[in-house]
Amino acid sequence: MKKLLAPALLSILMATGAPAFANEENTESAVVTSININTANAEQLAQLSGVGPAKAAAIVDYRDTNGPFKSVDDLALVRGIGEATIDKNRHLLSN
Repeated sequence: MKKLLAPALLSILMATGAPAFANEENTESAVVTSININTANAEQLAQLSGVGPAKAAAIVDYRDTNGPFKSVDDLALVRGIGEATIDKNRHLLSN
């Protein structure tokens, strides 16, 4: 009887999206496809390659002080952000 119930219970759990085990977590991650440099928060900007929390905060601070970026290349005006960082992330950036 146990051999019949276990697969049935597992099928029900999988069909409902419930974790099969008590310690199992849902570890879905979002795929970043575009980041608007004029609206993104520091956490979103920190997802960029070569941009950690400090540089992301610097981008937000610069934007708050100087207004919106006119182009993606204007990110180079932010201290700590260079052309190489912009080029690595250009395919993800918009303004």
